[in-house]
Amino acid sequence: MKDFLLQLFTWWNGQTMGTRFFTWRKGEYVGSDEFGNKYYRNPNIPPLGERRWVIFNGPVDATMIPAGWHGWMHHRTDTPPTKSGYQPRPWEKPHQPNMTGTAAAHRPKGSILTPDHAAAPASGDYTPWTP
Repeated sequence: MKDFLLQLFTWWNGQTMGTRFFTWRKGEYVGSDEFGNKYYRNPNIPPLGERRWVIFNGPVDATMIPAGWHGWMHHRTDTPPTKSGYQPRPWEKPHQPNMTGTAAAHRPKGSILTPDHAAAPASGDYTPWTP
């Protein structure tokens, strides 16, 4: 019951009922990635060409799409990574979630959110500009 209500009222938890219905009627399963996301396509949309979409495994986070699938989703390649034998480049880093808004967010030196932040004492070397 909880899953049904989440699909009915939220868009950030996997898929909505509309997406589920469209995927069931017109979606062609292409593959999945290491995060459990499932990729679909519909090649029969006349004015647009092919439509591609992803059903996320868990909360919707666009950074959870690996580089190979990102290229396929944005029509940079016509063959999905499952069919082309895609291997990540050695310089590609593994996924790290976006930590903005959490306690683990990056806080540079001098940020007011840094625990060791202290207001710098005013120095007497400032003179305001006067016309």
